[in-house]
Amino acid sequence: MWYQQTLTLGEKSRGFHLVTEEIVGELRRLKDVQIGLLHLLLQHTSASLTLNENCDPTVRSDMEQHFLRHVPENAPYQHDYEGADDMPAHIKSSLLGTSLLLPVSRGRLVLGTWQGIWLGEHRVHGGARQIVATLQGE
Repeated sequence: MWYQQTLTLGEKSRGFHLVTEEIVGELRRLKDVQIGLLHLLLQHTSASLTLNENCDPTVRSDMEQHFLRHVPENAPYQHDYEGADDMPAHIKSSLLGTSLLLPVSRGRLVLGTWQGIWLGEHRVHGGARQIVATLQGE
């Protein structure tokens, strides 16, 4: 079986957001897969997807603080006509990536006990974000 669906995540503030349930809740055919893979592609260059801590929200705020320090908005970037947060957002997106490949078993994602899918919103006003979700399996 192959199945593809475009998911829309609602607008989020700048920072890291746990979106596992939002994604799983929108995937219409996940329950049909006994064994397979889910590929997620975020269709944006100023946000990211990563797999990380799903329990303690301070991990997400610490991660945001780390990136604000190490990829500052006030650096002398050439690409600045879309705002001070745009070029740093592109850098963060490239560092973290925009896709995930996750195993599926018995209609559920197979994640570690403390793992969840994060959306890294790297713009102050990023807007809604689209993810192409491709399921393959049987």
